[in-house]
Amino acid sequence: MYMNKVFGFLAVLILSACAGDPTTRTDWYGEYGTLETGAPIELLYGSPDMQPGDPTDNFVGAQTHNIAVMLPLSGDAADTGRAIRSAIEIATLQSAPQNLSVTFYDTSNDINTSVTEVLATNPEIIIGPVFSDDVRALRDAKPENIPVLSFTSDATALGDGVMTMALLPINSTELIVREMSSDGVTGFIILAPDTESGHLMAGTAVAAAEIYNVPITGIFFYTENDSESIKNTTMLASMNAARTAANTRARAVLSDILTNENLNKLEKSSLNIQLERMSKLDVIGKLPYDAVLFLGNGDDTENLASFMRYYGVAANDARFYGTALWDGSEIANDITMIGAKYATLPEMAQSFVNVYERTTGALPNRMAGFGYDAANMAMGMIYSHKSDAAYLLDPSGYAGAAGLYRLEPGGENERALQIMQTTGNGMTHIVRNPAENFLTPIYNLEQSKIKPADEMELETPGVDPDDYISIPVRLVDKYESKTYGAHITAPTPHEFETITILPEDDRDIVITSPDFQPVSLEPISRTYIDEIELEE
Repeated sequence: MYMNKVFGFLAVLILSACAGDPTTRTDWYGEYGTLETGAPIELLYGSPDMQPGDPTDNFVGAQTHNIAVMLPLSGDAADTGRAIRSAIEIATLQSAPQNLSVTFYDTSNDINTSVTEVLATNPEIIIGPVFSDDVRALRDAKPENIPVLSFTSDATALGDGVMTMALLPINSTELIVREMSSDGVTGFIILAPDTESGHLMAGTAVAAAEIYNVPITGIFFYTENDSESIKNTTMLASMNAARTAANTRARAVLSDILTNENLNKLEKSSLNIQLERMSKLDVIGKLPYDAVLFLGNGDDTENLASFMRYYGVAANDARFYGTALWDGSEIANDITMIGAKYATLPEMAQSFVNVYERTTGALPNRMAGFGYDAANMAMGMIYSHKSDAAYLLDPSGYAGAAGLYRLEPGGENERALQIMQTTGNGMTHIVRNPAENFLTPIYNLEQSKIKPADEMELETPGVDPDDYISIPVRLVDKYESKTYGAHITAPTPHEFETITILPEDDRDIVITSPDFQPVSLEPISRTYIDEIELEE
């Protein structure tokens, strides 16, 4: 077990997670709900609200305050642990009083041994661990009165005084759905990874869509990092089979009429023009949505978007939206993603970035920012005249290196996010700034009430080829086409019925005469496939 005891500074770790069952949690936060919301408390060094502690504690013989920090300081996740540790050291060296003891514990080996060693020191607050299984082990073993600020993204690991500082998916998802509503989106589909978190984020989008009155017309799940799964998913989501069949049928009708019917000169000219235009298209048909919400990471999103464009979902057909999972990706450089919007954390405070870079020689990552804020928050808790819960759960929230946030009794948090938009040339710009306080609630959803979403078949009336061609009125009944890809689902993604619209005459007309040959099809340039190679 690697331990390093440091005197003179405090360390705290904050964990991001989704909410578990609130009925399993105890009332360690009895004062919560009795405090008023005001201006957020500043956590950055040098801010008026940032105090170095009660000076009356800085005398010989004063009580020593004990903080435990549990991080992966070796093994595969060592870089993450060390980045957080550096941020904690910076915060505590800036502000901590002399009678503060901080002990670092390496969680990379046996977590139960680590938990036992930590609890034996009777810490006033614990920072970490990072991973959900480690957090659960700590939560299940610790006394309820010891608060924990961890980094896990698993909500079921929270509660009983275990909280999180990292960004929760629910915040980013709700905010981007609200942005879609502001943009006037009339319907959207969800493309999410087929994972537990993917289904939960889709469930969040479903709940947000109901609040902000934006209809969902389909939910599709794909296997992460699997190009074949991504390809097949986008074929379904883009209605490629139905729209291709409709286009083929429309061309066949035009060709058959030109071949087999007696037409005047004007009719022939009109039909030939239509046939030539149709021959340059792969698909026809209006999509039952005008936006796509991607709930996966940046790499998968880029592949999904390329395939969507390839299968005929043009930029004027559907706008693209995403979450903070795009943060740090190459999406800003992808021409396919021009104009896409996503919700993400604001830039870290420059004062923290500067001191971290001077100290470590590297730029801080998001986890380092969370660690810095956690350390400052822990010091504030220890030397505050409030109870631990009253300080940590202050409804006014905190303004730190990673932006504005506040913690909640169940362990979740709310973070103020911004909306970014891509330009396609490697740049992004802010289209909506983050909230500056919690005087007006930022979010409406509660993590504990979110249910995972199931796949939802595309809700669409289908594509009728006859809607996209104009033929002589006398021939309409003779060349009537069927509707392709029609499915109408119930309002929820969990229960739906399928109604198939059958044609009155479902004959597929084909060209049988050698006297007429349709205009030859021109090759279509596939400009949106960058790194994905199609296997026909």
